[in-house]
Amino acid sequence: MTGELRGERVLLVPVSTDHVEALRRIVRLPEIRARWGDEDSSPEWPFDDPEVTRFSVIHEGTLCGLVQYGEEEDPMYRHASIDIFLDPAVHGRGIGRDAVGVLAHYLVFELNHHRLVIDPAVDNEPAIRCYSAVGFQPVGVMRRYERDPDGGGWHDGLLMDLLADDLTSDTPIATA
Repeated sequence: MTGELRGERVLLVPVSTDHVEALRRIVRLPEIRARWGDEDSSPEWPFDDPEVTRFSVIHEGTLCGLVQYGEEEDPMYRHASIDIFLDPAVHGRGIGRDAVGVLAHYLVFELNHHRLVIDPAVDNEPAIRCYSAVGFQPVGVMRRYERDPDGGGWHDGLLMDLLADDLTSDTPIATA
């Protein structure tokens, strides 16, 4: 597991047991549950998936969300994927953009991924603007990609990717 990652406005720290209560509070907020469903239904969450690496997002000393990545290790398809949720109290303040940017830089410049993907719902315009600000570009719509959190149907996802060549190393983001 990597250590801390520092951005201009956020500190990403590996999720610890001290973070679980705050993360559960955030993921259960109606705005987050509407996108993430019952993400925390496992008693072991957020330590229940060995395929992802999770960080708590800290802004001004307060835990305000979670950002995670997974890696496809097959050499023919090697890349990484990112997911994030933030407390709605910090939405619209650049916190998500900074967190995704810090993680993208780490994945490209430290773990040597040539391509990153993220897949917001097509109607999640704030998330799409955030990811676009980091440099992610739309690739295409994945029809009926994800089950609605209430289980009643399916919604489309927007596949976005970011190539290493599109990310510059001179952005002021550093590892702590």
